[in-house]
Amino acid sequence: MYKQLLVPLDGSPTSEAALTHAIALAQTCGAALSVMMVFDPFPYIAAAAEYGSYQVQLAEDLRLEAEQTVNAACTRARAAGLQVVPHVVELQKVWQAVLDIAQSDKADLIVMGSHGRSGLDKLVMGSVTQRVLQHTQLPVLVVRA
Repeated sequence: MYKQLLVPLDGSPTSEAALTHAIALAQTCGAALSVMMVFDPFPYIAAAAEYGSYQVQLAEDLRLEAEQTVNAACTRARAAGLQVVPHVVELQKVWQAVLDIAQSDKADLIVMGSHGRSGLDKLVMGSVTQRVLQHTQLPVLVVRA
């Protein structure tokens, strides 16, 4: 049925729940897994512009945190006997990065968490899951924790 699943992570319990579902589904289908996390140092760097040399360190810290999250997910998936492709992406539009990785890895299902925000929170924070759903032709399994 499915051959390649993509799981975008953000370090939240909801994305961890999506990873758990994706691992179980991949085992059932005999599919491989792509795991990704996007980090965007720009908001933090812009806010810390007056601190000069700390900008580079902040961006590096965010990248390392993303790598640790992806590596931990890959370790879980490999322990379950799955083949895993890791991705850490620096980009401002998370939903676009999800679609780009889905295309490059030939994913046939995206498994992602949704925080279930509504009202003003959704308007202010936006919804990566909603944007992915609007812009992809792939099936998307949305997991709420």
